Amino acid sequence: MVSDFLVRLSIKSAMFAGAIAGFVFGLFIGGVLGAIVSWFAGAIIDWQAQLGYSLGVAQQLIPLGDQARSLQSVSDSWFLVIPAIALAVGLLSAFIGVLAGGLWAALVNAGVLPIEVMVIQKGQALATVRKDRRARPRRRRRTAGES
Repeated sequence: MVSDFLVRLSIKSAMFAGAIAGFVFGLFIGGVLGAIVSWFAGAIIDWQAQLGYSLGVAQQLIPLGDQARSLQSVSDSWFLVIPAIALAVGLLSAFIGVLAGGLWAALVNAGVLPIEVMVIQKGQALATVRKDRRARPRRRRRTAGES
C-alpha cells in the first residue's frame, strides 16, 4: 500500500461534480419552497375571504387585496408552480456548486487543501491494508497559535 498526497485535481470534473451536487440539493429545496409558496397563496386567499366576510369591507381594503387574482392563479396552478420553482432554485444551486467545485479544485491544486490518497497494489489483500492502517501512527496537526 502506498500513501501520499494528491498532486493535481481536474478542475473541470470538480466543477461538474459541484454542479450535480448543487442541482440535486437545489431541486429538493426548491420543491419544498414551491410547495410552501403554493400553500401560502391558498392560505392568504382563504384568509382574505374570511376577513372580508367578517369585517364587511371591500377586497381592495384588505391586505394583499389587489393581488387576489395572482395569488389565486398561483394556488390553482400548484402543479406548475412547484416544478418551476424547484428548477429555478436547482439551476441557481448548480451555478453555486460549479463555483464551489472550481474553487475547491484550485485550492487542492495550489496545495492549500491537501488530499491524502492510498493506493493498494494489485496483489495486496484488503485485510492487510486495514491492519497496516491501524498500525500506522497518525500525524499530529498543530492548532492555530501552537508553535
